[in-house]
Formats: sequence, C-alpha cells, structure tokens
Amino acid sequence: MLRVALPNKGRLSEDVRELFSDAGLEVRAHGERALLASLGGEFEAILVRARDIPEFVADGAADVGVTGWDLVRESGRDLGMLLDLEFGGCRLVVAARDDSGIATLEDITDAPRVATVFPNLARQFFARAGRPVTIVPVSGATEIAPHLGIADIIVDLTSSGSTLRVHQLHEVATVLESSARLIASPTPAAAAERAASELAAALSSVLRARDKRYVMANVPRVALESVRRVMPGVNGPTVIDILDGDQFVAVHAVVAQSAIYRTIADLKSLGAQGILVTRIERLMP
Repeated sequence: MLRVALPNKGRLSEDVRELFSDAGLEVRAHGERALLASLGGEFEAILVRARDIPEFVADGAADVGVTGWDLVRESGRDLGMLLDLEFGGCRLVVAARDDSGIATLEDITDAPRVATVFPNLARQFFARAGRPVTIVPVSGATEIAPHLGIADIIVDLTSSGSTLRVHQLHEVATVLESSARLIASPTPAAAAERAASELAAALSSVLRARDKRYVMANVPRVALESVRRVMPGVNGPTVIDILDGDQFVAVHAVVAQSAIYRTIADLKSLGAQGILVTRIERLMP
C-alpha cells in the first residue's frame, strides 16, 4: 500500500482533495482532525502540515507527498519531483519598501536585514547574487517587518503582488517559481516506485482533461478535409459512418476549451448538425 502525505488544511488541501477525488481517489477521513485517511484499496493518506511533507517523504514515513515546491526547496532534502500539479502557483520574491530606493539587487548594499519564512532559500539566493545580508527568520506576517524596523527588505511568497502593494512594498527580484508538486524519495523501493508512477499517471490524466472538451457533430462527408482543420483532435478527428447517413458522417474530437466557441461556429459554417460538447473527466496520452 502506497502511503501519500497530503496537506491537512488550507487552500492547497482543498485543491489536492478535489484533484484526487476527480482521479477516483477520494480522501475519506474520520473527522476533520484525523491524521490518517483512505484513498481506496491501494493508497493510504497521512494528513499533515504542508511544510512537514518534505521531511515525511525524505524520512520514509510516506512514499510520496503533495506540497509546494517552495517548501521542498526550503527543506533542502533530496527529493524527486514526479508531477507538477499546476495549481497553487506563486513566486518567492525579494521585496522592499516603496520609499527604500531599492529597485534592483545592485541597489542592495551594507548587509541589510532580510525578514523571511524561507531562511535557507533566502540565504542561498543572496549568496549566489554576491550580496551580503543578515537573515531574520520570522514565522509569518513578513510584509509588516520593514515598517516595524525588524528588517530592511523581505523574501516572501506572492501570486498577484496585491498584498505587497497594500503594504507599500514592491518586487525587486524573483527567487523561485513554485506550484504544488507530487514528490517522492529519489530511491524508492521497486513496488513503491511502480505505484507512485501509476498515481502520477492518474493525476496527470485529470489535469490534462481539465481544459479540454469532447466535441461530436454530424458533418457533410464532402467537408471532411475542412473538418480536419477545425477539429484537429489529439491525433486527428475520429470519423464514423452513420447508419443510413449517406451524405453525413459523425466526427468526434478533443478540443481545447478556449477554442470551443470558434469550433462550433466553424462547424456550423460547414453545415454540421447535432453538435454536442461534453466535459472530459480524464485524458490519457
């Protein structure tokens, strides 16, 4: 049985549970504070803090885990990345007060104090940049540190930058791009490696299907060459004869959600009938 470490609370936990449920691996826990949960016959979840998941996986308490890439890198543990889950996107950035006069890394002088929840990543970043700094570890509310005199600049997570702007801060440099990742030990047992690969494939199939739609339509047989352009599909559209259809054939294809409006309009212009668009739950390559 593969043991999977999952975040126990917050927006990341909600997104992870939705993804696993869509993959047929619903998280079933006995109560909100449960530490263990069932994911089906072959998988078991342990529900812990997202920050602790790299340690659980590295120490063998879990075979795989889901957490932010920023937390994996901050942990410094040797872990493999199996899949980018494409949500929880954010950036770890260097930020300074709007009135600081700091616009680039070159403007950072005199070994300023840097407040951050990510001391290891911050220390490594400034060392690579050749900028001496004094790291001030904090546990939260990093944005207020420059205004309280605790630090001169900060290293913190942002997605849109709105929180920084509210606190009269601006970005100076990007330390790391992050998102939720499926991680594993770099040297798993053979059985665990196979199960982890199957889990990654299942989750990937859900992610691949999220921005796709399945389009079906009856189109004139004489328009098939034009239909190939309108509905390229994954490997080209599927064409099926219709019983007693004669002049029409049924055409099925996977289409990007963003292209649905134009696809339907183009099909109508070709004389298509009975156009049907449905969601796709999973899509394997």
